[in-house]
Amino acid sequence: MRDLSLHILDLMQNSIRAQAKAVSLSVLLKDDGMLSVIIEDDGCGMSEELLSRVTSPFATTRTTRKVGLGIPMMAENCRLTGGDLSIESTLGVGTKLTATLDTSSIDCLPLGDLPGTVTTLVTMNPDKPEFTLHCASPKGEMRFDTREVREALAGVPLNEPEVAAWMQESLREEIEPIFGGVIL
Repeated sequence: MRDLSLHILDLMQNSIRAQAKAVSLSVLLKDDGMLSVIIEDDGCGMSEELLSRVTSPFATTRTTRKVGLGIPMMAENCRLTGGDLSIESTLGVGTKLTATLDTSSIDCLPLGDLPGTVTTLVTMNPDKPEFTLHCASPKGEMRFDTREVREALAGVPLNEPEVAAWMQESLREEIEPIFGGVIL
C-alpha cells in the first residue's frame, strides 16, 4: 500500500467485519517524530489461537481467500521504520491494534488522505458502527464522532452526498494544521 490511510482503511474494515458497534481511530504524533496509529473496536474479538498467528499472511478469517495481508503488511511497514505493531484482543469483547512508526525514517509511508479514508468508512457504513477519530500532534488536536454528527443532522443519513462532502472538507480543515507537511 502506498500510504498509511490505505492501511487504516483495510484495518478498520476488519473491525466492521467483526461486527463492532463502535470503532475508534487515534493518530498521534509525538515531538520525537514517533507516530502511533491506534484502532480499537468492540467487535467479536479474537481467540488466543488466532491472535497468536494473526501477523502471518496465512492467517485469515475470510472464507473468500486463504491469505490476509492487511495486518502483516502494516506490521512490516512499522518494523521498517524502527517501530512495531501490537494487538490485544479478547473474544467477545473487542480488539485494540497499536502501530508505531518513526516518521523520520526514509521507509515511513506518508499518512495519505486520512479525511477521505474516514469519510469513505462512514459513508459506506452509514448506520453502524459509530466511528470516532482523534488526531494529535505538537501542533494541536481534533476529535470527530459520528454520534455528534448524527445528533446535529437530526435524521439526515450520513451517506447523503452533501453530508459526505461536508464531512470530508471539515475533517481536512481540522487535520491539515495538526500534521501539516510532516507526514502528509
